[in-house]
Amino acid sequence: MKTVRTRFAPSPTGFMHLGNLRSALYTYLMAKSQGGKFILRIEDTDSARYVEGATQVIYDTLAACGMEHDEGPDVGGDYGPYIQSQRKDLYLPYARRLVEEGKAYYCFCTPERLEQLRAQMGEEYKYDKHCLHTVTLEEADRRIAAGEPYVIRQNVPTTGTTSFTDMVYGTITVENDTLDDMILIKADGMPTYNFANVIDDHLMGITHVMRGSEYLSSTPKYNLLYEAFGWEIPVYVHLPQVMRDATHKLSKRDGDAYFSDYTDKGYLPEAIVNYLALLGWSPGTTQEIFTMEELKQAFDIHNLNKSPAIFDATKLAWMNGEYIKAMDEKTFDGHVRPWFDRSAVAGRYDYTKLGRLLKTRIQHFDEIPEMVAFLPTLPDYDVALYTHKKMKTDPIVALDALKDAREALASLPVWDETAIHDALMALIERKGVKNGQVFWPVRVALTGVLSSPGGAIEIADILGREESLARIDKGIEKLNG
Repeated sequence: MKTVRTRFAPSPTGFMHLGNLRSALYTYLMAKSQGGKFILRIEDTDSARYVEGATQVIYDTLAACGMEHDEGPDVGGDYGPYIQSQRKDLYLPYARRLVEEGKAYYCFCTPERLEQLRAQMGEEYKYDKHCLHTVTLEEADRRIAAGEPYVIRQNVPTTGTTSFTDMVYGTITVENDTLDDMILIKADGMPTYNFANVIDDHLMGITHVMRGSEYLSSTPKYNLLYEAFGWEIPVYVHLPQVMRDATHKLSKRDGDAYFSDYTDKGYLPEAIVNYLALLGWSPGTTQEIFTMEELKQAFDIHNLNKSPAIFDATKLAWMNGEYIKAMDEKTFDGHVRPWFDRSAVAGRYDYTKLGRLLKTRIQHFDEIPEMVAFLPTLPDYDVALYTHKKMKTDPIVALDALKDAREALASLPVWDETAIHDALMALIERKGVKNGQVFWPVRVALTGVLSSPGGAIEIADILGREESLARIDKGIEKLNG
């Protein structure tokens, strides 16, 4: 049985798009679920869109997500080079072979002629094979030797049909006369993406080609190339698009398109990977939380969906929160400390105690700065916060509770959670009131916000005796008008 070999072939044009990352993930899982090889190939033939440093972004993103490639530019392999610009000399001979066999041809049409043709044909535009019919091979060679710019185009048949079978979308058949004679070699001598990926997939022994469904329409032309060379056609697995809603793709403008958009907000790579795995694929069970090893075991391309996948940021946030809750204390501490250091609590308070308050209350780490902002600086709040129907409190009840709580807490010989808890519970028992009628006013006085991580006891402990009593005094002053 042939070893499964899949490839992820991104262009180094910037940050890693979530749609590309999901394609990488499925490609990786396809290989690993079958005991195969996952290859990374950098497709940098589009020099106009090349971004300095983008290749390193690709390496770093795959590493952060736990997708280790078996072959690639940085790890080597038997089928290199793995960067297309370093393979430039490979492609022209293959294109020339097609020209000599009548399956491709040189085209010398100027941009002006092509623009005029587009204007005449409108939406139905496709190249009219002008140079195929008017320029002999001998003439083409003379014009090339004279330095005239040219491209090489595929000679697509004008009759018949081309069919292929995709593992997700089934058998697709197109009329050949609807296909354009796509460019194989550009005027700068570099291959187009469409040509280079066919050559490279064959030379690298790729058995399964996994890519976005937007490439379905180009696949018949790829198959014609495979057939022209007499090469075995790989298994096709076209993946449904990732959408932000039913009609819009994920976009940079909306700040939801890239892996770094989420890691910068404190989302965990493993949670992002877990969520993306379920965005277009079903494990066939109700399980939602998967380790990478579990995904390798469970992944089956027959469970991929045809319809576009809707990216649900709320579901991702929930899943990320579940990962945070499952962290051991040491791991969580390592993640949370940098966020404390860049917030208003930097260098103040007990980070461990703060972390315990936040761990079950956050879904992503960038929530932290706002959630702890009340600690170093008490907000200028409205006394209306003291009114809470469920807690049965209002400004009158709150004022009485704060005066008694202030007295009970000020007399404590030790200031810690146990002592604060016991003092307030004893006060509640003496007053014969519900817990909320004391705890709510004290929490409001200490935080000045409607919602806070932790209750009155934990917050008083973190703030310390002096600051806690000062804030309660401030609350009494506000309530006294």
